[in-house]
Amino acid sequence: MFKINLNSKVWQWLTLIFLSFIWGSSFILMKKGLRSYSSDQVAALRIFISFLAFLPFGIKYFKKITRKNILSLFVVGFIGSTIPAFLFTKAQTNIDSGLAGILNSMTPLFTLIIGLIFYKSTAKLIHAIGIFLGLVGALGLIIYSVNGTSILGNINYYGLLVVLATICYGINVNHVKYIIKDLNGLELTSLAFMLVGPFAGIYLLFTDFSFPLSTNDYLLNLSYIAILAVIGTVLALVIFNTLIQHTSALFGASVTYLIPVFAIMWGIFDGEKITLVQFLWIGLILTGVYLVNQKKRI
Repeated sequence: MFKINLNSKVWQWLTLIFLSFIWGSSFILMKKGLRSYSSDQVAALRIFISFLAFLPFGIKYFKKITRKNILSLFVVGFIGSTIPAFLFTKAQTNIDSGLAGILNSMTPLFTLIIGLIFYKSTAKLIHAIGIFLGLVGALGLIIYSVNGTSILGNINYYGLLVVLATICYGINVNHVKYIIKDLNGLELTSLAFMLVGPFAGIYLLFTDFSFPLSTNDYLLNLSYIAILAVIGTVLALVIFNTLIQHTSALFGASVTYLIPVFAIMWGIFDGEKITLVQFLWIGLILTGVYLVNQKKRI
């Protein structure tokens, strides 16, 4: 009988690659959804559909919401999922999906920075070097145009929205790590969506769907958003939490290096172009992320 054994190194790596594929595909799915729906509608639909998928778990664990943890659950729901969802879709109205996937890899850098500033975590020289290289790489991607020439006078500020989203992720990771102690991954995520999902649903009731419904492929593009929610959010979070339980946080962090690979591949497949100069900036970002994840004491 076919069985997945996450105690096996082979299955651990296969699961990691599959997870990277799912998250790396999220950016092209957002791009597809934006062909019919506004950026706000795509984000709200993603959160609301995820809420519906998490609903059985949310009902099961609902009694675990207390006066002590409800604020933390709102932080996880809004800062960890809702705000980034809106920032990413807004950014992708003006930047390529591949570029969004690359900038997303800066999450570990801001996780470390926020941990240092607000949670008294420690870092070594190698981490500081990693932060510097990552920020330089991100800045390079944002201020250079597709043909490799500087556009300092006309910075694409939409790239900064992705950076802001990674800052939100950094806040969320530290909050979960240092503040939330009484809930496991599935309980935490499902309850967080129980709190924020209804707001997304209410928002959708007051948005204008006349234009999306007038497009030829609105049902197809809605299906992309549904896949983004159910596969790219719900399933991915369950897989990630399960993988971490069988490996380590450091192994799970390896997904950061693989997500941009799939994001770029999907972007190229969809007609996006990546220049040599952009690859150099990408290399700086990934080098910075690698150094930030090192435990070496320098």
